[in-house]
Formats: sequence, C-alpha cells, structure tokens
Amino acid sequence: MWAASCLASCCAACACEACRTAVGSIGRRSARIAYCGLFALSLFASWALREVAAPLLQSIPWINHFHKTPDREWFETDAVLRVSLGNFLFFTILAVIMAGIKDQKDPRDKIHHGGWMAKIFCWVIIAFLMFFVPNGVVSFYESISKFGSGLFLLVQVVLLLDFVHGWNENWVAKDEQFWYMALLVVSVVCYIATFCFSGLLFHWFTPSGHDCGLNLFFIVFTLILVFAFAIVALHPKINGSLLPASVIGMYCTYLCYSGLSSEPRDYECNGLHNHSKAVSTGSLTLGLLTTVLSVVYSAVRAGSSATVLSPPDSPRGTDKPLLPFSKADEQEDKKDVPRPVTYSYSFFHLIFSLASMYSAMLLTGWSTSVGESGKLVDVGWPSVWVRIATQWATAGLFIWSLVAPVLFPDREF
Repeated sequence: MWAASCLASCCAACACEACRTAVGSIGRRSARIAYCGLFALSLFASWALREVAAPLLQSIPWINHFHKTPDREWFETDAVLRVSLGNFLFFTILAVIMAGIKDQKDPRDKIHHGGWMAKIFCWVIIAFLMFFVPNGVVSFYESISKFGSGLFLLVQVVLLLDFVHGWNENWVAKDEQFWYMALLVVSVVCYIATFCFSGLLFHWFTPSGHDCGLNLFFIVFTLILVFAFAIVALHPKINGSLLPASVIGMYCTYLCYSGLSSEPRDYECNGLHNHSKAVSTGSLTLGLLTTVLSVVYSAVRAGSSATVLSPPDSPRGTDKPLLPFSKADEQEDKKDVPRPVTYSYSFFHLIFSLASMYSAMLLTGWSTSVGESGKLVDVGWPSVWVRIATQWATAGLFIWSLVAPVLFPDREF
C-alpha cells in the first residue's frame, strides 16, 4: 500500500511538472493554438459529461428540485449547457479585458499571451461554479444561445465570402494565362461536384413512394441558387468571375445536405439514415471531432482575420500569416519600439464566446433533442432549419457582395 501510494504521488508530481513545462512553453507564436486547445477541451468535456453526468445531476437538490424528475435527456442537455456557460463567461471576460489594445506594449498583451496556468485554473473554476447556478440562469443562457449561434454562423458566411473573393482577386492579379486556366478548371470542377452531389441528394432524400415535397423544394431551390449565382456573376455590369460563384454554389449544396441529413432518423424522407440502428460510439466520436475542428477553425480564422472582420482601428496586416513561425518576428517582438497588434484580441475572444454557444446547440440538438436524437450530434428539425436559413443568408450576402459595388460605386465594400 505504501509503495502504491508513493508511486501514485510520483506519477502525479511528474504529470504536474509536465503540464507546467508545457504551459510554460506557450509563447506569442503559439498562444492562439493554446486557446484552440482549451476550447476543444471544453467541447470534449461537454460531450463526456453529456454521456456520464446525468445520474450525478439527478442527485443534486438545487438542480433536480422538480416534483417529478425529468427524463435523462434533460440532465444531459443541462450538463452541456452549464459547461458551455462557463466557457462563454471565460472568453467573454477575456474579451472585455482585452478591449482597446492597440500595441504590444500594453500590459494586457502579456495577459493575452501569457499566464496560462492562471487562465486554465480560472477556466476550471468558472466551469465548476456553473453547476451551482440556478436552473433559471441556465434556461436564459439556453435561449440566448440560439441567437448567439446565429451570429456565429453569419460570421462563418462572411469569412467564406471574404476568402473566396480574395482567392479570385489573387489569381486574377497575376494576369497570366496559367492562372486564368486554373480559375476555369477549379470553377468547372466545383460545378461538376455540385451537380453530382445534387443528384445524390435527390436519391437519398426523395425516396420513391413517399411525399417528400419539403426535401424536393430544398434541393431544387439550391440548384436555382447555383444557376442564379452564375448568371449574376457573369452579368456585363457585374463583371464578376465564375470561381466565387462556383465555390459558393458548392457550399450552399453542402449546407442543403447538412440540413437534410440532420432530419430525425425516423423521418420517412431521410433515406440516408431511415430506420438505421443507433449510431455507434465510433461514428459519434468522428462526428464530434469534425464539429470541433470546424468550430475551432472558424473561431480562429474569424478572430485573426485582418480584412472585413477587423475593427476599424486595428491594423490590417493581410500579409501576416495566421500563426507566424518566423524567427524575425520573434526578434522584432523583443525591440523596444511599440508594435501594433496584428488582430483584435477582444474580437478574437468574442468569436470563441459565440462558438461556445454554437457548439452547445450542436451537442444538444438545439436544446430540443429527445429519444434517440438525444444521443446524436446536431440532429432534429431545429438543426435542419438553421442549416437552410444559413444557406439562404449565404446566398443573399453573396449576391449583395456582387451587386453592391455596382449600385453604390462611390462606397467601399
């Protein structure tokens, strides 16, 4: 027993020292990676608690104070929302603290890039304290999370539009036949992929013998949008390019698929998963991992954007990479000359706050999951309509990005 105790103490000490060393090695260049890791950890913690914490929450009197104990799904959703609330508060507090930082000589710059042991400790404490807040607070957070998730999806759309237009301008600016051919090839490939994928959508989600008018409308309307993008982009007054139109068309087709695949498993028009057995743990893990990577990338890309999403008073360092690894940058950081920050720290953390709301909605089926769908990620009619609404918002913003410079030539967009 004594030997086992000593061995356990040694292992704990080694683990603490390893964590301290890893945290101590986080510098300016890897800070954003560390925030990504912390955010991803919170999502996995939410998923784990959703699976195992329901019996514990049922025994807590200030949570289960009902005359009739709710179903297990209610406690699973509650666990996810409480962790998400802690994550939201953590990043929101950082966003408030970092507001107004303009150069790296600001003392708060060190808070953003350093103090990781303290920040991890604070994150754990905040998440733990959320299990002591009243149910009413969690219900209020659940309500506002739906709106916060919508804002996050709009940020994703703006990021995609910014990326596609920048991609097109970069290749056109080279003014060489090779790059013009590359634009054409990529556009054709995107259109071929879009139409092939649309054919699969008709096969999967409009099975014969069933009245699937809603699914048929979604797919046909998506194809109409794809053609509309090309027509508007090639209009003589627009003088646009097929590359943005083809990429956005393919993305809208993906959103249509994502929405239709989120339909309930027992829905007769969901031919992809109709009457399927419960999804295996491995499939759930893969689905959650994909969700985590998508959310984390969007949060980092948005928070680090130096273009359309940058606040007006922040520098637009478009040539600076998202995660710089140049030693010259390190040497410049050590100079006494105040260097302006390359992105808005406050906006960076705000995006993670919105992403916390969005991920909570994914893990809880937008807080309406019951039965089998409560065991799945992002399944249910709310998920369907959120995806479709995002598709329509993407279409509207893309068309506006094309016609706005023509309608208002004196204004910069």
